[in-house]
Amino acid sequence: MPGRVWVPGDPLADTDQRWDVTARARRLDSSFISVREDTVRTPAGEAFDRLVVEHHGAVGVVALDDDDRVLLLRQYRHAVGRLLLELPAGLLDVDGEPPQEAAARELAEETDVVAASWSELISMWSSPGMTDEHWQIFAAHDLAPAPAGSQPQRRHEEAYIEVVWVPLAEAVRAVLEQQMTSPLAVAGLLAVWAQRHRPA
Repeated sequence: MPGRVWVPGDPLADTDQRWDVTARARRLDSSFISVREDTVRTPAGEAFDRLVVEHHGAVGVVALDDDDRVLLLRQYRHAVGRLLLELPAGLLDVDGEPPQEAAARELAEETDVVAASWSELISMWSSPGMTDEHWQIFAAHDLAPAPAGSQPQRRHEEAYIEVVWVPLAEAVRAVLEQQMTSPLAVAGLLAVWAQRHRPA
């Protein structure tokens, strides 16, 4: 088969590399995203244009209770015209806020749940062919209701969010049967499942 076969000892990780950008133009600026157009030059000298969606980045939370149920949100997503089952998630849009603190804030704001135990699960680029949006997904345990009176006023799509507790095994089954398709949920749930079942 074409290509090179990986052998133990070879690096198995993404690496930094920047090709020359010979021109750059702003195409859109908003509070949510910005779009730029870069003229990029390959190592052989060929030039081509690429649009890049610039994004703050985001965090997601796989929150598991003592009965091994995962907290999911059923939320309307206008871009795809569907109600999606998703993980609690949100933007890294508070200057200087560490990602884990952002994840805890989003969990409380969206679900009225807080967690005492946190661990970083995975990080990933959402769609690196077109955007620099980076996701960090955390696992959260030792859950409890948020303090009374701390619930924010929810507007727009968030006013219609439904919180659903699902056994983790059932959520993973729904992912593998293509019933749950939100990429952050797919990645987070499969990462938790793989972490549990990886060889020692």
